Amino acid sequence: MQRTIDYTYLLQNMLGTPKTNLVNNIQLSQINSKPVQAQLKAAGIDTNSKQYKAVMSQMMKDGNGAMFTNVHAIKNLMRQYDKNGDWIDPTTGLTGLLLTDENINSRKRVIPIPESSREEMFESTKREFLQENGVHNGDTTRRSEVYTNLYRKMKKDDRLAAGWTMQQFERQCSRVFVAAVKAADPTWTAGKQIPAGALDGITRQDVENALRSVDTKV
Repeated sequence: MQRTIDYTYLLQNMLGTPKTNLVNNIQLSQINSKPVQAQLKAAGIDTNSKQYKAVMSQMMKDGNGAMFTNVHAIKNLMRQYDKNGDWIDPTTGLTGLLLTDENINSRKRVIPIPESSREEMFESTKREFLQENGVHNGDTTRRSEVYTNLYRKMKKDDRLAAGWTMQQFERQCSRVFVAAVKAADPTWTAGKQIPAGALDGITRQDVENALRSVDTKV
């Protein structure tokens, strides 16, 4: 999941905007000074909140002490975090979906995910595979809905790993479907008409068994 960030506070400085043209300009290196803290509090910003601290951490990471920000930019960024300082995904409204340098590798772990989600992915992938003759069509797929439904069932700290686990399951679905179609028609290639009934005997259990055969637990 990618996040949308208001980089106004950085761009103003990078583009050489004169200080006199900045609204309530605040130099990041002075953010913790008493005058600036008083200005922020007067503007209704709770500088003790986890939202504010998360925004400041991100600003300091993205910029440096020479960069400038303003009250409006800070407030806009604070709306992107919940009361615990967790980034809110704008598409799902959920937290725990932000990829960072710290968690990008740790998310790659297989964890138990609900059977209902595996069944939903199996049926959705099968339907779209038949509908598009094995071609991935970004305009018609509803896979993002399946993932969102999964995320809503998982705890915040498990959502990234659950998504990665589901990806492995989804890919195995496609592999099993391709193998079944080629068994019915060895000359078949993606985009070519799928023989009638080629997937009739394929079940979700077949996919899960295939995953286990490569030492992957679902």
